[in-house]
Amino acid sequence: MKLHQKPKTPTDLPVLKPFVVAGSKTWSMETFGTITADRRILVAFAIFLIAWLSVDVVYAQIQSDANQSAFATLVKWTPLMFLGPPGELGGFVLNIVVSFIAMALGTFLGLWLGLGQISLNPIIRRSSWAITQLFRNSPWLVLLFYIMLLMPFRVTIAGVDFDIPGWWKAAFALSLPIMANISEIVRGAIASIPTGQWESAESLAFSRTQTIWQIILPQCVKRMLPPWMNWYCILTMSTPLVSILGVSDGMSLTQDALAAESRSEFLIPMYLWLMSWFFIYSYPIAKLTRRLEHRFAVNE
Repeated sequence: MKLHQKPKTPTDLPVLKPFVVAGSKTWSMETFGTITADRRILVAFAIFLIAWLSVDVVYAQIQSDANQSAFATLVKWTPLMFLGPPGELGGFVLNIVVSFIAMALGTFLGLWLGLGQISLNPIIRRSSWAITQLFRNSPWLVLLFYIMLLMPFRVTIAGVDFDIPGWWKAAFALSLPIMANISEIVRGAIASIPTGQWESAESLAFSRTQTIWQIILPQCVKRMLPPWMNWYCILTMSTPLVSILGVSDGMSLTQDALAAESRSEFLIPMYLWLMSWFFIYSYPIAKLTRRLEHRFAVNE
């Protein structure tokens, strides 16, 4: 005997797709490998290698008195450009470390600043809005100069002196615009949650703090994740700005290598080599971001 089920009534409330979708593949190293194995990235690398080899051959023919080719020069300077001087943190690795620290600090501060923008207290709400607009619309290089000049190089705590490395100050300076943009992401994600969620929580006697942390923010994670990853890529691409302030990152050490060689024909190959590292690091993140945007799309 079949039971007649009551037909489902459609709802006009936007709903999020669940984290685990029936029939979807789980994220694993195999899935990550599929992203990096995209044919477009192989074509891009092929074009880059052909262009780089062509430049190397042309310069080798023009500079007939040269002692070594661009390829041999890159092999010699790659350890310094990638890892920095022996025993010190520097090079391209320092760019990645600065991006991690700046993103973590900016995300933490941006979360609280975004919550401040929806506060019921008008002083907190307006102050959070003003801070967000200030750092969101300030040039990153200007913020770097301000922090590098205003923060001390050494602090004394309980009679013990601690040196503050330049790259720590640079990471803090880069975290400020990230903080402001994350604040806007948090505010926008919370504002996109249907008002019915707030009303339902209020009817169940949830406090405002419980509603935000237990009901609203968990639903915002999917909405915030793709733009958060996008801002991390932008931050990583902006880390070479710290070289202007004397930090021994990949850009600064590449300039030192060019100065040591004193051969202008190596400028294009060496900067292309450095650029390829940023591309290799950021392209899989960009691909993963697009996949997450499709997977976590909101059905209106």
